[in-house]
Amino acid sequence: MKRNHLKVAAPCLLLLFFGICWFFYSTQHDSIGHDSILTSTLTDNNDKNLVWQGQDVSHDGGVVMAHLGNATAKAELGRSTWKLLHTMMSRYPEQPTADERTALDQFIHLLSRLYPCGECAEHFQKLLKLYPPQTSSRIAASQWACAVHNKVNERLGKLIFDCSDIEAKYPCGCESVE
Repeated sequence: MKRNHLKVAAPCLLLLFFGICWFFYSTQHDSIGHDSILTSTLTDNNDKNLVWQGQDVSHDGGVVMAHLGNATAKAELGRSTWKLLHTMMSRYPEQPTADERTALDQFIHLLSRLYPCGECAEHFQKLLKLYPPQTSSRIAASQWACAVHNKVNERLGKLIFDCSDIEAKYPCGCESVE
């Protein structure tokens, strides 16, 4: 009978211990002031907008993350990332401004540096050198992402996707603004 109580009490005590540790850690962590961190990277611009005062994004930086050994995590990460990229491209403006084109280009290059799978990021950076991001329109961006995805699929021995109907697989869902 005592062992049944231990089977219930031990996990409860462990959960309580971690809960208390989390509470004290998060309280101490918050006391350093997230506001001070935020305001050190943002400056006030006429009290109306907060404007990032960072540096331009480098296209030449190396991969930041280490290799990801867990095959299941790598596969899940890959599927999620392609879903994000294809959906993003399907919602990208039909006629982007110069700023929007720069933003997409920088995002893709930063993704190639910060992607949580280091070996995947290395391969992605090689692909970006061979096939630079196409940012001139929604169709160009969507077709580019599909073509790059197919290059990855080819390397991994997976099926090649028909890029002619990529817009149907990832519809924009855009609302017309009148």
